[in-house]
This record gives sequence, structure tokens and C-alpha cells, in this order.
Amino acid sequence: MGIVELTRRETFSASHRLQNSLLSDIENQQLYGKCNNLNGHGHNYVWEVTLRGQIDPKSGMVYNLTNLKNEMKSVLDEVDHKNLDKDVVYFESNVSTTENLIVYLWNELKSRITNPELLYKMILHETEKNSVAYHG
Repeated sequence: MGIVELTRRETFSASHRLQNSLLSDIENQQLYGKCNNLNGHGHNYVWEVTLRGQIDPKSGMVYNLTNLKNEMKSVLDEVDHKNLDKDVVYFESNVSTTENLIVYLWNELKSRITNPELLYKMILHETEKNSVAYHG
């Protein structure tokens, strides 16, 4: 039997400020522009998780979507309606770019999911026009 890709989508809101502590204020402003606003800014993110594998003959599923929903929610509880820079330890030493955020989400979900070997791809939409894809 062939390989099936299963995707679940969730949304969350978070604020942040793009600021690298190794750079001067002027360098940060030049590099990050309006995303370096002193008071930060926020996004309504869309997070897509794709699992890839064979259909289990017993269940008829690649993975139980209810389990995936709950595992994704446990990760989202760490970032939803949070200031990423102040509320998430990972961003104390990593700039809160969308690229770093998707790596964080990948690692967190991989540590919680029942079958991490099925984790295939994530897409994180920061805006309607900007998104990042990651294959761990």
C-alpha cells in the first residue's frame, strides 16, 4: 500500500519583537525594521502539521486525528496568547523569527507525539502572504 500524508491545521496568536541581543539598537532597527518596534507586535498564526506513513490495517488510519489535535494543543498552550520573547524560555537565546518558531514547534511536538517517526512537515503561516515550511 502507498504512503498517505495527513495534515492538521490549528491557529494561535502571539506577540514578539525581533531583537538580537548581540546587535546594537541601530543594527537591530536596520535589520528588522518595523518588526523591531520597541513594544513588539503580534500575529495570528496558522500552523499546519503533516504526518506521513502507511495506513494501519487495524485502524484504517495513518494516525488518530484526535490524538494529534490534543498533542498540538499541548504545544500551543505554551505559545498561544503569549509574548514569545518573555514567556517562552527557548526565545531567551533565540530570536523569535518565524523560522525559529517553527523549529521550536517541531521539537516540542516531536517530544509529545506518540509516533514521532511519522512527523514529516510543518508549515507556519505568519501572515496570509508569509509562511515557513520545515522538514526536521
